[in-house]
Amino acid sequence: MSHWFHILAGSGLDARLLHAARLAEKAWLDDDRVALYCDDADTAQALDDTLWSFRPDAFLPHDHIRTSDQQPETRVTVLECEPTPAEWGTLIVVASGLPATADGFTRLALIASNDDDSLERARNQYRQLRELGIKPQVHDFRSST
Repeated sequence: MSHWFHILAGSGLDARLLHAARLAEKAWLDDDRVALYCDDADTAQALDDTLWSFRPDAFLPHDHIRTSDQQPETRVTVLECEPTPAEWGTLIVVASGLPATADGFTRLALIASNDDDSLERARNQYRQLRELGIKPQVHDFRSST
């Protein structure tokens, strides 16, 4: 199992969305099924837009699922509903909280930007992971700038 916590040098939602898109592309290129979990419609739509435009020379084919009764047609999907571990190899959490099924994923990535609100959410998510018995590898990109 691989669990990562990425703390970005940049701040704000756009930095998190761009990083999520890059992680999704990497997993997609490895032939993985990737769910990007969002807990609000505005963030999900912004992430959907980012996946279409984050690279000037290409885009990442994906679906945007709003309810659990919809079925994705691609290996990358933006979810506004709880992800099911059996359906996805990688879960990228863009939401403010963890899904109830967080401990069931083989690959899990959480992303925090370098601003007070995001870092506070990250601390809470890290504590939640530890309570589930998961100790994620922390990649702190703030020190590399």
